[in-house]
Amino acid sequence: MKNIRDLIRPNIANILPYPPGKPIEDVKRELGVKEVIKMASNENALGPSPKAVKAMKDALAGVNLYPDGNSYYLKQKLAEKLGVAMEEIIVGNGTDEVIRIITETFLNPGEEVVVAWPGFVIYSIATNVMSGSLKRTPLKNYTHDLEAMLNAVTDKTKLVFIANPNNPTGTMVDKDEVEMFMKKIPEDIIVVFDEAYYEYANGNFPQTIRYAKEGKNTIVLRTFSKIYGLAGLRVGYGIAQKEMVTEMNRIRQPFNVNRVAQSAAIAALDDKEHVEKSIVMNEEGKKYLYKEFDAMGLEYVRTSANFILVDIKRSGKEIYEKLLKEGVIVRPVDNYDLPNFLRVTICKPSENKKFIGSLKKVLGK
Repeated sequence: MKNIRDLIRPNIANILPYPPGKPIEDVKRELGVKEVIKMASNENALGPSPKAVKAMKDALAGVNLYPDGNSYYLKQKLAEKLGVAMEEIIVGNGTDEVIRIITETFLNPGEEVVVAWPGFVIYSIATNVMSGSLKRTPLKNYTHDLEAMLNAVTDKTKLVFIANPNNPTGTMVDKDEVEMFMKKIPEDIIVVFDEAYYEYANGNFPQTIRYAKEGKNTIVLRTFSKIYGLAGLRVGYGIAQKEMVTEMNRIRQPFNVNRVAQSAAIAALDDKEHVEKSIVMNEEGKKYLYKEFDAMGLEYVRTSANFILVDIKRSGKEIYEKLLKEGVIVRPVDNYDLPNFLRVTICKPSENKKFIGSLKKVLGK
């Protein structure tokens, strides 16, 4: 009898599964800690909009029925908000699914995908599943080096992923850099702007949807998992020219976004107050954590997202384990080749303070 490893495709055998942030329940169960805060997965600590919660409750009575397979009303609401046509939107079970749809639609075996590293590992997994060739370019000052990414492009390149702001560093490339990049990139290459943290970014941030409106081969990804506080429902979407969306919809799973998730996302878009409160909380928390890291003599990367990458000058995995015993879940990023860093989600003031107190304790400061 053949070994199972002999039965799978060779490119799948070498894929390392994505390591999610440790759930609060696991820490309570495994370590016996009663009070646990999670600052590992860049979720919105304020939770979802009250309007979204009500919409979810109202939708529960209909879960015996399949959801709208076309997400019509969600796409209608997004189209109004973004100033695009409904036919230019694809909705997915989180942007992770949309990324997989992109590679499954457009990437042939052996074609190249250019990404920055450290960067979101799902790009690598999606590329390998389709037997594509991944080309990583190093970050410059923890930020995408778009010039280096251009130089990595060859006649075999099909896709370029730009996470803006980037995960796990929180840095962004600005409007001028993106404009230069888009002028130089060959027209037949698909550029994917992954903007999961778009709402948190400020300053000279590029408005990339216009490239899709101009007919360029671009796809802009956004999500309800971050500022909208709906990570547990999994709703993401992409904006691209109509012809690209049509092709991607050929392989999109029917009913891929559930009924409750669609209702919650529609309601969340109407709650501007909740979004504004989330932004204010994030900005205040950012300033507090910067101040505390400065006082502790810790270096960190200034962020345009809702998390901070901090250099603790010691094994991130070791400090992560010690913080778990204090009831604080953060994210070690050794899988991003950053063994001495932690990625910390900016949360409520009380949670930020608990984290700082616990970090001082485990570092002996």
